[in-house]
Amino acid sequence: MKADPDAQRRLLELQAIDTALAQLAHRRRTLPEHAELGRLAREIAVLDDARIKAQVTVDDLDRDIARLEKDTEQVRARAARDQARLDAGTGPAKELEALQHELGSLARRQSELEDAELELMEQRETAEATLTGAQSRLAAVRARQDAAQTARDEALRQIAQDEEFRSAGRRPLVADLPAELVALYERIREASGGVGAALLRAGRCEGCRLELSGVDRAALRAAPPDEVVRCEECRRILVRTAESGL
Repeated sequence: MKADPDAQRRLLELQAIDTALAQLAHRRRTLPEHAELGRLAREIAVLDDARIKAQVTVDDLDRDIARLEKDTEQVRARAARDQARLDAGTGPAKELEALQHELGSLARRQSELEDAELELMEQRETAEATLTGAQSRLAAVRARQDAAQTARDEALRQIAQDEEFRSAGRRPLVADLPAELVALYERIREASGGVGAALLRAGRCEGCRLELSGVDRAALRAAPPDEVVRCEECRRILVRTAESGL
């Protein structure tokens, strides 16, 4: 293939842009914020499970306390009715004696219910402290998640801005170069890890970093300036300049 030596040299500009774009793409994939957000998401899942369990414990205790309060209130109401009947002193003596016995039983039942309620309220206080701690830890990690998301979004914005700048410079450069030369460069770049053209500097291919043999150097010296030559080792386009050492 033939191509103007200046067009060949401009392939190095195109390669520099493509290398920069590849680096930006790699940076986007490997942003530390991605890993941090993944770690925080896992931590939030664990903390949220703990918060839910703590909330369930508090809710269960609230339900049990409400049930005991209702039972206690019913016992108090029954005792009040019995006491009123006893104070009235009406009715057979046997019935009044039964009321006194029932009042004693109701007093013991009320005491048991109040003791049980007090124990549950103490448990609830502990459970509430556990829930508050879980909510606090969860809120702190979510705040760190928000900060990491903001940092990630800003990094992605900067990367996109840099990519647009590089792409804006690439488009007119590609349009200016011979289509056949660009097509060859693109095929080689795709097959060679993103590098399609390399400078020949001091007898060494900057693509594979290997020094050319004397025979290869002689062949390149004999090749016309407009001949598109390739490295015998990595098969990338070799761009010859005054630095090539031929």
